[in-house]
Amino acid sequence: MTIAERIRLEIEARIASGEWSPGHRIPFEHELVTHYGCARATVGKALTALVRAGLIERRRKAGTFVAYPHVQSAVLDIPDIGKAIAERTGSYRFDLLTSDIWTDDGISGNFASGTHLRHVTGIHQGQDGPFAFEDRLISLDGVPEARDADFTLQSPGVWLLQSVPWTQARHRISAIGASAEVSAHLAIPRHTPCLLVERWTWRAGEPVTCVCQTFRGDRFDLVATFAPEGR
Repeated sequence: MTIAERIRLEIEARIASGEWSPGHRIPFEHELVTHYGCARATVGKALTALVRAGLIERRRKAGTFVAYPHVQSAVLDIPDIGKAIAERTGSYRFDLLTSDIWTDDGISGNFASGTHLRHVTGIHQGQDGPFAFEDRLISLDGVPEARDADFTLQSPGVWLLQSVPWTQARHRISAIGASAEVSAHLAIPRHTPCLLVERWTWRAGEPVTCVCQTFRGDRFDLVATFAPEGR
C-alpha cells in the first residue's frame, strides 16, 4: 500500500465512522505532510481522490472539509446541448466569452497541481435567448490539441465529444440561485432558481475536462428513460 492510499483510506474511515462529520475541516495539507512524513504531492494525490469520490470538498483560502451528502440521480450520457436546444427552439449558437491559459494550483481538487489548463466561459443561446452559462476547464496536459481549438466555430463540449474519447464520467446536478455573474449572462434576476450541472470526464484515468453549466430553471429538462431488467 502506498502512502497516498493509506492517507485516503484513513480519512475515508474517519468519515464513514462519523468521527469527521459533514462540514468538519480536515487538517491542512502541511499538517498531513508532517503527520505522515511524506511529500506534499503525495497528500495532494490522496485528497484529489477523495474529492473525486465526493467525500470532501476544497474551499479556496478556507481549507478542506467533509462534504455534505447530496441526493443524486443517474445521468446516462453526455448530451449534445446544442443539438437539444436547436431541436427545442429552432436555432442554437455558442457565444464564447473568455478563453485563457493558466496553471492549476491544485486547490479545487479537479486536477493535479501544476496541470496546464485552458479556461473557457461562454453562453449557450437558443432562438428564445440564453439557456445556459458554461465555465469549463480543459487539461492541456491530457488534451494538448485543445490549446488551439477554435471555440467560436464549435462549442467546447461538442469539440470534446468529437475529438476526445472518454472512458469515465461523473455528473452532479444541484439547485442554486443565480449569482450576479450568471444573472447578467442569462438575463434573469439575481437568485432566480437555476440548475447547476457539473461534469467531469477522464480518459484512461487522466482528467480531460471539468465543466459547470448553469441553466435557467425554466428552460431545462432532464429526461431519462429506463426499463426493468430482463424486459
